[in-house]
Amino acid sequence: MVSAKPWKLDAIVRLILSVVLCVFAGSLIGSVLYYTGASSKPNPWFYVLVAGALGALGATLVLLRKPWSVDEFMPRVLILLFTFYTGFLLGLWAEKIAGEPPAGMNAGQILIAGISFQGAALLLINQFLREHGISWAEAFGFDRRWRHALLVGAVLACLYLPVGWYLQRASAQVMEHWRIKPEEQQAVRALRTTGGWSYGVALGLVAIVLAPAAEEILFRGILYPAIKQAGFPRLALWGTALLFAVVHFNLAIGVPLFVLALVLTLLYEQTNNLLAPMTAHALFNALNFARLYFEQRYAG
Repeated sequence: MVSAKPWKLDAIVRLILSVVLCVFAGSLIGSVLYYTGASSKPNPWFYVLVAGALGALGATLVLLRKPWSVDEFMPRVLILLFTFYTGFLLGLWAEKIAGEPPAGMNAGQILIAGISFQGAALLLINQFLREHGISWAEAFGFDRRWRHALLVGAVLACLYLPVGWYLQRASAQVMEHWRIKPEEQQAVRALRTTGGWSYGVALGLVAIVLAPAAEEILFRGILYPAIKQAGFPRLALWGTALLFAVVHFNLAIGVPLFVLALVLTLLYEQTNNLLAPMTAHALFNALNFARLYFEQRYAG
């Protein structure tokens, strides 16, 4: 059973909001890459708007870093709302100037998305733990039978891999039956269109190292025990699994990711060491990435 966590509700809310802000900032930076490369005569106002949006979002992040006292609550809320909506509106204006990007994301945009989401999340989680006065090992059980956790996680990934492939094929068939075209995975498109091995290595590091670590800590390490300890164990299990699937924004892989999240949560409950689901998640991603890589490189 997962041990009790000292997570504070306001700290969790500030963490999630901060991650969302970083993701939006990453999308703006991705728009800069797309717009700069696609436009022969870029509009200088676009870069002014992006700079203003990033500055306002940065100010919002600073306001969210420290706990709020009752006395300063209303003034900080008003300032935060001003900085947030300023950054949000300026960012939307900039993206309108940039126009609609091509379907999917290229390798560079995926790397930026990974850094702004999972990379930023790890940095913010470090601040989150410092606020609670607890170490990484204490928070997530990294020092509890870690060899056993690594082994169990690796075995589970190998066992679940064919199940995940089957669920993905079944999902695609159901979508095609209802005349819904399955969307190509962003990693597949990026591997197919990228021009060098360096991008492939970078994408692999994001998928195999960065994403499993950040996502497991966010979904299984923080959100799951917080909701469970609030008295909603079923919502904790099913809700975090659904959220995990939704944030990947791909209907075709939604079902296998939802089931995977359930399995990873139960694994965490059994081991009380987040290394187990992190290992399973990382190896699952690694095997899928290797399959996609060789399919794209040696197809035909």
